[in-house]
Amino acid sequence: MGKVTGFMEYQRLTEAAEPAVERVRHWKEFVGHLTDQEASVQGARCMDCGIPFCMQGCPVNNIIPDWNDLIYRQNWRQALDTLHSTNNFPEFTGRVCPAPCEAACTLNINADPVGIKSIEHAIIDKGWEMGWVVPQPPKAKTGKRVAVVGSGPAGLACAQQLARAGHDVTLFEKNDRIGGLLRYGIPDFKMEKHHIDRRMAQMQEEGVTFRPGVCVGKAPTEGGVTNLAKEYIDPEKLLAEFDAVTLTGGAEQPRDLQVPGRELQGIHFAMEFLPLQNRVVAGDRIPGQIMATDKHVVVIGGGDTGSDCVGTSNRHGAASVTQFELLPQPPAEENRALTWPYWPLKLRTSSSHEEGCSRDWAVSTKAFRGENGHVKALVCVRVEWKKDDATGQMKMVEVSGSEFEIPADLVLFAMGFVSPLASVLESFGVAKDARGNVKASTEGPVSYQTNVPKVFAAGDMRRGQSLVVWAIREGRQAARAVDEFLMGRSDLPR
Repeated sequence: MGKVTGFMEYQRLTEAAEPAVERVRHWKEFVGHLTDQEASVQGARCMDCGIPFCMQGCPVNNIIPDWNDLIYRQNWRQALDTLHSTNNFPEFTGRVCPAPCEAACTLNINADPVGIKSIEHAIIDKGWEMGWVVPQPPKAKTGKRVAVVGSGPAGLACAQQLARAGHDVTLFEKNDRIGGLLRYGIPDFKMEKHHIDRRMAQMQEEGVTFRPGVCVGKAPTEGGVTNLAKEYIDPEKLLAEFDAVTLTGGAEQPRDLQVPGRELQGIHFAMEFLPLQNRVVAGDRIPGQIMATDKHVVVIGGGDTGSDCVGTSNRHGAASVTQFELLPQPPAEENRALTWPYWPLKLRTSSSHEEGCSRDWAVSTKAFRGENGHVKALVCVRVEWKKDDATGQMKMVEVSGSEFEIPADLVLFAMGFVSPLASVLESFGVAKDARGNVKASTEGPVSYQTNVPKVFAAGDMRRGQSLVVWAIREGRQAARAVDEFLMGRSDLPR
């Protein structure tokens, strides 16, 4: 423990950010990292609890108290090694993770938690600046070949771990660039894509082969799905050529809203809107790009994807941005004594909301109105959530006389994702669970294995829509399971 009284002496310090009026003029990241001294002070606030609940809250079980202490003592190199021992890509999580570790921090019971995410951000940025992040090629090759299908955070983590174990790994991606949701879902102002590119360079030195623009199985027919594949490979061919296959795609099937007027132009899924801007920032020319410029934009859905639509619309120069959420407005502060150390339900205001957005809760969309085939307004109604006496479950009830209309030239659906692409799962013949995800248990003699021999699954494709940090955890654990399957044992960390 660095400083016994640090949690009493020092206050939480947030990372500096560019003012909203300036940052909406560009697509670059606008949040800086802590200085060495600021990070040291934040590390001093860690209580080094007997039971580190922060590690329990972190899906990859980052050894947080250890690297907090190391940063307090300015031992940056060892802190980086400790961070990398559990997390392949802390530059991703240090930017886009919602930090469930901080919700679980013991200080969060009655004070501000340790700035764990900001310390992580500072450690990895320092590592890259100092040249400490280098390839880790295997000492020997196994002669085994593994295909990883899907290059998001789960696929990247799985591929890197397997390559370091000595296997020949090929990573397939249906889009034209590697990165999955990191590349074509998260806006550049939250995470610039050079972070992915330099990890790719590291992984290539470690033995990973990247195959972008290749779709394994049939072309997806689901709406709102980005597919830039130029080549298609039959799963049977893949299974014949490789000793194991791991499915690490995302939960890409978006939730739709089938109400009158849905057929009007100007109504899009978030993942029809966001990837186009990422491609433009990358230098692509996109004829007919969906733009929010001078339009009244309505975002339906109050989560992170909806927030990304808000930030992108603001940078396009929208006339107005409104975000609706079906659920009631959460409290500004959670009941910490009741919810700690679990993830609390409370009002969260993102940086995109700070840039300009009208937010409304407990609103249901009844219909879309249009002119000349293009959407012009939403017809909405306010709702209440009441307990059903028969089932005991909460149900939505419309408030009588609360119907209203709001102008809209562009409507974006950001209501979450229901399942992986059925076209991919069916082409492999893997069993699905009740939610349409790949059925693969994390328990048993061979974890993460599907009903199809040699086929494993991890990430959103297995567990459903989730966080980047959960994807990294599943990718790492699936890699260990595959290594055990191929070699009879594994030295990869769990």
